[in-house]
Amino acid sequence: MKFAIITHAEHKLYNNHIYAYEPYVREMNLWTKHVTKTKILAPLSKENTSVIDSIYDDNNVVYEEVNSFNILSFKNKVLSLVKIPLILYKIFIVMKWADHIHLRCPGNIGLLGCFVQIFFRKKVKTVKYAGNWDPNSEQPFSYKVQKWILSNTFLTKNCKVLVYGEWDNQSKNIKSFFTASYAKKDIEVIPNKNLDGKVKFIYVGGFTKGKQPLKSIKIVEELYKKGYDVELNMFGNGQEYNRAKKYVATKMIDDIILIHGNKSKEIVKKAFQESHFLMFISKSEGWPKVVAEAMFWSCLPISTKVSCIPFMLDNGTRGSVVTENVEEIQQEVIRYFKNKEAYRIAIEKAREWSQGFTLDSFEKAIKEII
Repeated sequence: MKFAIITHAEHKLYNNHIYAYEPYVREMNLWTKHVTKTKILAPLSKENTSVIDSIYDDNNVVYEEVNSFNILSFKNKVLSLVKIPLILYKIFIVMKWADHIHLRCPGNIGLLGCFVQIFFRKKVKTVKYAGNWDPNSEQPFSYKVQKWILSNTFLTKNCKVLVYGEWDNQSKNIKSFFTASYAKKDIEVIPNKNLDGKVKFIYVGGFTKGKQPLKSIKIVEELYKKGYDVELNMFGNGQEYNRAKKYVATKMIDDIILIHGNKSKEIVKKAFQESHFLMFISKSEGWPKVVAEAMFWSCLPISTKVSCIPFMLDNGTRGSVVTENVEEIQQEVIRYFKNKEAYRIAIEKAREWSQGFTLDSFEKAIKEII
C-alpha cells in the first residue's frame, strides 16, 4: 500500500534521515509500519535537530518538501498568492500517487489538503484532526472551514475523520479517537505519593501565550507565599520562555520555580514520576498528551476546560477541571492539601484510566483503520 502523509508539521533532514517532533513521529511510525511505502509532504525546517526530535524508523519513507505559508501580514499574503498554486499542485500529485491519503489537520497545509482531497472521492482517506473539535469553541475561521469540509460527507468521501473527545450531532464519518505515549511494557509501580512533604508541580509544553506558563508560575508562587512547601519544574521552550525567566529572576523565586527548557523524553518522564500535580492552564488543545502522560505516572492534572479535557478527567474525578482564575486554582490545590484521601483516590483513577491507552492499543486501533 502506498501511503501519503500531508502535514504542516516541519521536518528536518540530517545524515539521510528524516526527523520531526518526537510525539508526532512516534505516532506516524505506527502508521507507516503497516504500509509498503510512504511519502511525506511537509515543510522543511532549517533548524538543527534537537532532543525533542525523533527519526522515522521505516526505510521506505520518502520526504518531499512543500513551502509553508501564512497570511498574518500583508507581505505574507502576497507571497502566499505565489506559493499556494505550487502547494496545491504538489498535494494533488502526492494524493494521485497514494492508495491511502492521510491528512493532518488543522493547519494551512491541511486546509489546502481538505480542498484537494475532494477530487479523490474513491481513494481511502483518513484525517487526523489534532486540534479542538468542540463545536462550541471559538476558533480561527480557517479551522472552521476545515471542520466543515471534513464533516460534509458529500465533499469528503470514503474518509474517516479521527477527532479527540466525544461530541453530539456529528456526521457518520467523524470517529472518536485517542493517542498514546507509552507501551504496556513501560508501566512501572509508582510509590504512593503523599502531600506531607514538598509538593512538586510540573509544567510541560510550549512556552506560548495560549498555554499561559506565567499563570502556572504565579499560582505556585502564591501557594508558596501562603506558607506551602511547593516547587514548580517547567519543561519546554517558546516565545514566552524569556519572559518567564525574567519574571522568576525579578521575583527572586528561582529556588521554587525551576525552568529547564527542552529536555529528553526520559528526563520529563522521571519528572512526571516525581511530581504531584500537573499545571495545565491552556486556552486551546486537541488531545493534550502531557495530561495523559501525567495521569499515567500518578501526577494529577489541574486543567482548564478545553477540548476533550472534561472527558479525559471524567468531569473532575480523575483530576480538576478549573477556570483560568488564579485564586480558584489555588483553592482547588489547597482542597487536596486538606483532603489527602481525595487526592489519593483521584490519582488512582487517573492512572488506571490513562494506562488503558497504551501504544499497544493505539497501534491496534490504527491497524484496524488502515
